Amino acid sequence: MSSTTPSFIGKDGANAGPKVPVVDLNYRIMCPDCKDEIPNIIEDFSAGDLVCGSCGMVLGNRIIDTRSEWRTFNNDEEDNTDPSRVGAAGDPLLGGLDHLDSTTISGRDGKGISATLNRIQAKSIGVRAEKQLLAAWKELATMCERIGLSKLVVDSAKQIYKKIQDENLLKGKSQEAIMTTCIYIACREQSVTRSYKELYALSRISIKELGRCVRVLKQHFDKPVQQVSVTSFISRFSSHLDLSPEVQRGTFLVANKVKQLGTLAGKSPVTLVAGCIYFVSCLSLNPRTAKEVADKCGCTEATLKSAYKLLYDSRAKLLPPDFKMARDVDSLPPP
Repeated sequence: MSSTTPSFIGKDGANAGPKVPVVDLNYRIMCPDCKDEIPNIIEDFSAGDLVCGSCGMVLGNRIIDTRSEWRTFNNDEEDNTDPSRVGAAGDPLLGGLDHLDSTTISGRDGKGISATLNRIQAKSIGVRAEKQLLAAWKELATMCERIGLSKLVVDSAKQIYKKIQDENLLKGKSQEAIMTTCIYIACREQSVTRSYKELYALSRISIKELGRCVRVLKQHFDKPVQQVSVTSFISRFSSHLDLSPEVQRGTFLVANKVKQLGTLAGKSPVTLVAGCIYFVSCLSLNPRTAKEVADKCGCTEATLKSAYKLLYDSRAKLLPPDFKMARDVDSLPPP
């Protein structure tokens, strides 16, 4: 018995070859009453129903509108209106209370009852307190932007500020002092280095006042406030001074050795970094002056020179023998 393979003739009469089976993956909906081959199905997104346009039978409900709400180039139109209907994102720190103050009660009842209801509602949801908190958070975000802090630090500062207000931890302190303290501790928590003097430029409160506020808050925190990382200061200040990678690497080596030997024990991290940068910079082909380093690092020139004097006395111990710079340590300028 011979078997034959079905073949098909094309329009031009030629053998079109065997037909490849094709699976129809289309999802077809048909009205069970009309049973039309070409069904007239209507998607009523406003009601969420799937309706037969011929007989009116509801074939489905709660359908999801997958269409775009607006065109992405809608700003080119003349009215230039915002088509969004959902508003701004809610703030999880407020627990949804940031949207409650938008509820209003009509005042046209002629009896004064609506005014009383509005007053009771304002007291019950604490609109005034929430508005004050939102205003403080806005000022916090502005202060953080001025010194280039990320949103992660801003959110952490907001949480700290809310904790201070809820527990009344810094009673009697000014708003500037409280906000600056929140930013300083938030930077520590997120391992972002900002010195006291950098924050002093934000609010002009004294460094002693900021230190007192930080010490008070340390007693009420579950986890200790992290110490400042010297290495992150080196990266930032080196970038401000436009130092070469060789000088940056040498500064890291000197700073680590200084910490081991305790050469600058008792000095602030900013002073330590500034002294190490100036020390290594003097060994390069393009040294920086003491004034340049002091200005970029946020310390006085006298403080920098006092740290450099201690480093100069221990200069033979600070750099490893295998690390070579353009100049030798014996050619360093005397303090």
